[in-house]
Amino acid sequence: MNLAKISANGQITVPIEIRRLLGLKSGDKILFFQKQNGEIVVSNASSEAIRKAQSAFTGAAKTMGVTSEDDIQMLVDEVRYREEK
Repeated sequence: MNLAKISANGQITVPIEIRRLLGLKSGDKILFFQKQNGEIVVSNASSEAIRKAQSAFTGAAKTMGVTSEDDIQMLVDEVRYREEK
């Protein structure tokens, strides 16, 4: 268990053990969210964004017919070509 004191401005210092567990470094943002049971969860906002993006893109490669690095390169080239026009 770790404690943090709230300053007069509502700021807290995240204990070093928690920063290490969450992979936080100076300038990172943390996300607070409340579960249905009322529990408040703290997470690394960057990690959470990556997980959400991964979830959102699940199956996208298959849907688009991307099966290799060559397919990815063709998509990149196609976007570059469109931007040059």
